[in-house]
Amino acid sequence: MIKNEKEIKEQKVDAGEGVSIKVLISSEIAPHFAMRKFRIKKGGFMPYHTNSVEHEQYVLNGSAKVVIDGKEYVVKKDDILFIPAGIPHSYEVIGDEDYEFLCLVPNQEDKVEIV
Repeated sequence: MIKNEKEIKEQKVDAGEGVSIKVLISSEIAPHFAMRKFRIKKGGFMPYHTNSVEHEQYVLNGSAKVVIDGKEYVVKKDDILFIPAGIPHSYEVIGDEDYEFLCLVPNQEDKVEIV
């Protein structure tokens, strides 16, 4: 399978402000992991929440304050994040650019809970 990211429809994520997702590789295509691209617009955020699956992330653009299990980090382009399943985390864009990252997750049910 080969496709261009520009062909994939961006979908709004209602839980956050200015957050959207593109599912680049879905569970229907790959047997073990899904690949998603998130964009949080300048001034946007994703509130403190948990997911029932782990997250492996690679920052493509911008910078954000990320809180993981109560500890605050400033992350930027080319940083790599690992967020274990069930650990609370949040994102707040800082700076003048949109924050964009790839997020890989196992193909399991992902329950999201705002905390």
